[in-house]
Amino acid sequence: MIIAFAVINLLTAAAQDNKDFYKFKVNSIEGKEVNLDIYKGSVILIVNTASKCGFTPQYKGLEELYKKYKEKGFVILGFPCNQFLGQEPGTAEQIQQFCTLNYGVTFPMFQKIEVNGENAYPLYRFLKEQLPLEGKNNIRWNFEKFLIDKTGKPVRRYAPKTKPEELEPDIELLLK
Repeated sequence: MIIAFAVINLLTAAAQDNKDFYKFKVNSIEGKEVNLDIYKGSVILIVNTASKCGFTPQYKGLEELYKKYKEKGFVILGFPCNQFLGQEPGTAEQIQQFCTLNYGVTFPMFQKIEVNGENAYPLYRFLKEQLPLEGKNNIRWNFEKFLIDKTGKPVRRYAPKTKPEELEPDIELLLK
């Protein structure tokens, strides 16, 4: 009985570790492993991006948000995704070049991932679990956004059509 209780406690602790935002590791667009714990204490916006999408001009607004609030502890993490009509077909180098040349992106970008289906990136499985939608809980399209507070808790999910500037009141609130 005592052994069974200890095993249950260990399994519960392991499951809780998988629920911790800061335990995730991701790969930068340059291919380097990044532990998300480097963002502890920051307000984080996570966005799945694409270069050939009707929402691609949001890169401009995202960069403006990043520049405005980064000194106050705000960061944007961009995750290119090619799951929506093949709107991100480029290599990591092409994506990075596109973002820099066309939108002056300086916020951290990461390697291309899948956000839905059986190959969904673990971070995105976590985000969808933490902030589910009614019905089918898939990422709806490119530029869906997740806002994470300073403790690593996902607090808000935004539709792809939500413009970056519309997030400012929520970001300012979390930065206080």
